[in-house]
This record gives sequence, structure tokens and C-alpha cells, in this order.
Amino acid sequence: MNTPVNGLLCATAVTLSVAAVPAQAFTWSDTFIGYRYGTQFTEPNNPHDIQKHILQLTHASGYAYGQNFFNVDLLQSDEMDPARGNARGEGDGATEAYLTYRHQLHLGKVFGTDLGFGPVKEVALTAGFDLNTKNTDFAPRKQMLVAGPTLKFDVPKGFVDFSVLYAHERNHNGFKPAGEKDVTFDDYAVFNLAWGLPFQAGPLPMKFQGFGNYNTAKGMDTKYEILVRTSLMLDVGQLAFDKSNTLWAGVGYEYWDNKFGNHGKPGVDTRAPTFQLEWHF
Repeated sequence: MNTPVNGLLCATAVTLSVAAVPAQAFTWSDTFIGYRYGTQFTEPNNPHDIQKHILQLTHASGYAYGQNFFNVDLLQSDEMDPARGNARGEGDGATEAYLTYRHQLHLGKVFGTDLGFGPVKEVALTAGFDLNTKNTDFAPRKQMLVAGPTLKFDVPKGFVDFSVLYAHERNHNGFKPAGEKDVTFDDYAVFNLAWGLPFQAGPLPMKFQGFGNYNTAKGMDTKYEILVRTSLMLDVGQLAFDKSNTLWAGVGYEYWDNKFGNHGKPGVDTRAPTFQLEWHF
């Protein structure tokens, strides 16, 4: 049967198979280790602010017909977001791992034709997945597949991409009875805007980067979800060591409404300023 899920799996498989490109075929690549810190993060059903240290590994690369993006965040909460078996405010905080992979297939390059129009320079097919795990009593294990079109805008430097993605998500709820812990949500749409814009502020080399997602409701008494994560960064390596794009430092902000689709309860909205570092190599 040709269901939307089967179509999503097929599109994902085709796009990801093209992503298996030998390293020597890359036309560009950028890899960095990052660090974020904030004290005003939140979690659903938790009325307290949570301190988090976040270590990330990010890789982006391009080849003749498209590009890859990979990111893994390792998040360590304080005791206000307790690990499994601990009371809030006591013992160890929870540890979470969140992995994101996206591949873009640039259709104009694949078919050898100019698909640009107006402010758009290229049309792409994006596919990928998200995976996460967290050692709380809820014990989430997110498994999400996404696929859909992306418009790539023509900007002087950097990039601006807008994607409309079809999402299929499974997760785990440790509070449900045995046999019901794995949950499959209704399929939903993700409207994604991502950007990375370098600029010069007088003598200061800087960049403004981030992403914003609007997710439609996914059933099971969920509502729409908005997540915006952005940062303003200074190229410290260029200023201090005359080595551009090596060491960046700056500030960021996380804005999250109806976290994971939850609503009408404490901790579902986040307004968290962050301090951030990136070491590119």
C-alpha cells in the first residue's frame, strides 16, 4: 500500500543513499565542537528553572549534488531535572543525547538545470532523522523521520534555507503501563527556517546563526510547537590569533513554546539565554 509513511521512508532512503559520498568528493566541510550553558531551561511538568551544560559535535559538508548536516548534543541537567530514580533537587541531574541528521539533494544540480526564481537560488529535497534518549523516569526515546522540499535563498554570504517537512515520529513514555510505553504520534508538518549569516561589525568579524521550527499538532492532545534557537557569535580566533573560523564565542537564546507539543502545564515554555563557544577544526 502506498501510504504517506511508505512514501516518507522511500524519499528518505533515496536521499540518504545519495549522501554516501567519499570524503575526497567533498567540495567543502566544516566541523566543530561546541559548548552551551544556561540556567533558565525548562522541562514539561517541572515548575523550576534548570541549569544545563551542553556539549555538541557538528559537521556540515557539501559535494557536487548536495550537502550533509550532522549534530549531536549531550545535555547535562542539574538536580532540578533529576535522573531516573532521584527526587527533584536531590541526586544526579539527567543526561540526554540528541542526534540530528539532514541531507539535501540539490535538484538543479542533479538535473543540470537552473531552478532558481526570485530570491531563491536552488530547490532541494531534504530528508533525515532525529534520535534521542534521556535517563529520566519518563525515559524518552525519540525516533523521527522527515522529508520534504527546501528553498535555498540567494544571500551574499552564508545561507538561508526554508523547508516544509513531513514528519513521522515514535517515542517512549515510561509512565505508561507495560505494552503501551512505545507511542506513535499522528504524522505532522515541520516548517523549518535555518540560517548562518557572517558579517562585519566595524573591525569585528561576526555571524548570526540559528534555526526556527513550527510543528503542527501530532494528536494525543498535543498542540502546535515553536522552537527557535539562535546565537550571535564573535570570531575570537581571527582577532586574537589571526586564524579565522577557529574559535568563536558569543551569546544565544532558546525560545520554545509547547515543548514536545505539551500545553497547559508547567515547564512547557522556555525562554533561556545562553553562553556559547565553538572550536572549528
